Amino acid sequence: MKYASIARSRDCFPVTIMCRALGVSRAGFYAWLERPPSPRATTDARLRVAIRAIHAESQQSYGSPRVHRELRAQDVRCGRKRVIRLMQAEGLQTKRRRRYRATTCADGTHPVAPNRLARRFQLQALNQVWVGDVTACWTGEGWLYLAAVLDLGSRRVIGWATSRAADQALTLTALERALTLRQPGAGLLHHSDRGVQYTGAGYQALLAAHGVVVSMSRTGDCWDNAVAESFFATLKTELVAGAGWRTRAAAASAIGHYIEGWYNRRRRHSTLDYISPVEYEQRVTAA
Repeated sequence: MKYASIARSRDCFPVTIMCRALGVSRAGFYAWLERPPSPRATTDARLRVAIRAIHAESQQSYGSPRVHRELRAQDVRCGRKRVIRLMQAEGLQTKRRRRYRATTCADGTHPVAPNRLARRFQLQALNQVWVGDVTACWTGEGWLYLAAVLDLGSRRVIGWATSRAADQALTLTALERALTLRQPGAGLLHHSDRGVQYTGAGYQALLAAHGVVVSMSRTGDCWDNAVAESFFATLKTELVAGAGWRTRAAAASAIGHYIEGWYNRRRRHSTLDYISPVEYEQRVTAA
């Protein structure tokens, strides 16, 4: 370690002075320079390249657990502590989560449903519970609103839509896409907050037409819809933060690529034992 420190600082300080300060000989230092790197150092160098590539591909969103699982998926065997050490040596960190604009706007005249989900977020069979929510993303043209529907069984985004207005048409489009993709049977539970986008007559009529049972969060309690909130927090951290979109069209395109190309198909989900939602569904179907 002392020799490595001297080698890194040779352009700034005389070798003789650094050797004297660290209590090593100049001859020993130059002999060390001529030695070939150890097998472990060689392996570390290869791992650092692979770790940097994985971290960059994830848009700086992967920490050591997901990087470690991605290495294992690539048949690269190494310990979690080694990954942590090499990420620290590379200065690789995950993006920080930030607070964002609330989008829930309730209407006291609309009927609401009880909280039938009751925070039972553990993995269930596919098409048993869906959760929906709305969030806002800033662009150079103003706010772009995103509505999403997730299957609680796989955490997959099965329906989504964007619009310049956070109205019922937005959530209806996301729900219609989810229904078209999944074709669920009667008895499906749909959970959302009490925003007007979900309590409105049009949205409730579509749910009733498909035999869907309705569940709604308690007023002002985001934890009742934690799975949808968690997805939006991940989206904001990994994609929205620092994006600086000039137009709503650019933001909508980026969000679509993120959901369909990354989040659903490739991003490793800790709740799913670090596999993607699509891979999880494939395994469930095969089983």
